[in-house]
Amino acid sequence: MAIALKKPKKACSDRNCPFHGSLPIRGRVLEGVVVSAKMDKTVIVKHDYLRYVPKFMRYERSRSRIPSHNPPCIEAKEGDRVVIAECRPISKTVSFVVVEKKEAK
Repeated sequence: MAIALKKPKKACSDRNCPFHGSLPIRGRVLEGVVVSAKMDKTVIVKHDYLRYVPKFMRYERSRSRIPSHNPPCIEAKEGDRVVIAECRPISKTVSFVVVEKKEAK
């Protein structure tokens, strides 16, 4: 693990947990807000960022909704500000995992 993270206090037996399982973390590390937590062990994270438009030489606000694996030891809920990290593909759409819960919004 190249990034420094705090290990969660709660333990879990999920094999797709970067702390208690065998899921390697690599690539991008993003921050966002959980907008949906209705699926089992999966949350949708809204990531806001600025995108440069060369024609107008300005930035525009953009957002993306990233499906992320939510390990039982972290248990992020709607409205939580979280840090997600890229990992190997867990399913067809999920290639990120929640690694840290910052605070509720």
